[in-house]
Amino acid sequence: MFDTIAAISTAVGEAGIGIVRLSGKDAIKIANNIFRGINNKTLLDAENRKMVYGHIIDNRNDEIIDEVLIVSMKEPHTYTRENVVEIYCHGGIIPVRKILELLLYNGARLAEPGEFTKRAFLNGRLDLSQAEAVIDIIKAKTDKSFQVSMDQLEGGLSKKVEVIRDTVLSMLAHVEVTIDFPEDDIEEVTYEELEENANRVISEIKKLLSTADRGKILRDGINTVILGKPNVGKSSLMNALLRENRAIVTDIPGTTRDIIEEHLNIDGIPLRIIDTAGIRETEDLVERIGVDRAKETIESADLIIAVFDISTDLTEEDYNIIDLIKGRKALVLLNKTDLPKKYSEDRLRELLEGVDIISASVINEVGLDVLEDSIKEMFYSGEIELDSSVVVTNLRHKNQLEKALVNMESALNDIRAQVPLDCIEVDLRDCWENLGEILGETIGEDILDKIFAEFCIGK
Repeated sequence: MFDTIAAISTAVGEAGIGIVRLSGKDAIKIANNIFRGINNKTLLDAENRKMVYGHIIDNRNDEIIDEVLIVSMKEPHTYTRENVVEIYCHGGIIPVRKILELLLYNGARLAEPGEFTKRAFLNGRLDLSQAEAVIDIIKAKTDKSFQVSMDQLEGGLSKKVEVIRDTVLSMLAHVEVTIDFPEDDIEEVTYEELEENANRVISEIKKLLSTADRGKILRDGINTVILGKPNVGKSSLMNALLRENRAIVTDIPGTTRDIIEEHLNIDGIPLRIIDTAGIRETEDLVERIGVDRAKETIESADLIIAVFDISTDLTEEDYNIIDLIKGRKALVLLNKTDLPKKYSEDRLRELLEGVDIISASVINEVGLDVLEDSIKEMFYSGEIELDSSVVVTNLRHKNQLEKALVNMESALNDIRAQVPLDCIEVDLRDCWENLGEILGETIGEDILDKIFAEFCIGK
């Protein structure tokens, strides 16, 4: 039996309410040790799932710690399927910390990151993909990413994977029966039936994988790097997109010397937007480090917004930037169109064939709407339907689906070649197990620890 764990479930800082949570066999007993209700009512007397008013008392010296509401929830109808107690106290660092310390003194153990959700998984309330959806809900940056995460928590992805896995299991069962009982009066599986089912499984896995790119965007945001030489308007662009003065803007080249990162929401598409140091040769050590970091961000960028100044001639620095973005997913912002032009857009079009070029005056907020529309079009143009209910957002799930796809494609090749069923059985079993890892049915303890380590303590 698990021991009883406790943790603060609200964010650190000042707030109206703070919540301390316990889960485990002795949760109600431990909480009762430090609770004194109105008219000396105890937590043991309280109705299940009913809030009770009272005080937290330091049972070492009978000192009142805080005025609280407390609720006890008896197993198995709780988040963890264990006894759970939640204490609602005044928000702030001191009250919640004092209450947590008392619970630990009275026999609870400090919860590890994600341990409440891990127990929900281990006790069968959630499968692993649903448990992972909890952290996606917490980290959701847009309504769409929240909706996708909620669908996964409700079992949308799990049900899809279970259907595919059932088909694979049926194929595996028929193959094993044919191998183990060749002389019995049992209808043997045919290669035609296996090929039909294998094609169906491959098609369903590919449908899920086709959602992975959009899923990554919804979960993590588009890694968007603003690139350009000094003083072309990169920081002004970031400020304009954020609608706030986040980056310092001056006429002095080289103001931005390090990476500035913020999150932006464009009609439900989350962007992780990065303003970089201007790309140029410099003797300034600090600025040179910033330039090197700017170049490094290009490698991990999903999208590059390259900013050029049309009011000055193209320089060697501009040509270097053009070389950096060739062959990458990029948009070009031709800034300062409110000033006299030194070259034409056609010049850049010759150098950057196939890249969208947007004329803009960031200082006058001209062209920003076109930029935002271009970003939306690039990432949602014909990829998948926006209202798709099942989206693969997790890299681990994508990797397991890719492994399962390789297994089934290998099995299909063997089926078409009509190789012995023993060989086909190996690939079918591997496919079934790789799909099972998404749900947590065939997964090692080390992977579980790694997954739940991403959670905050208290969830």
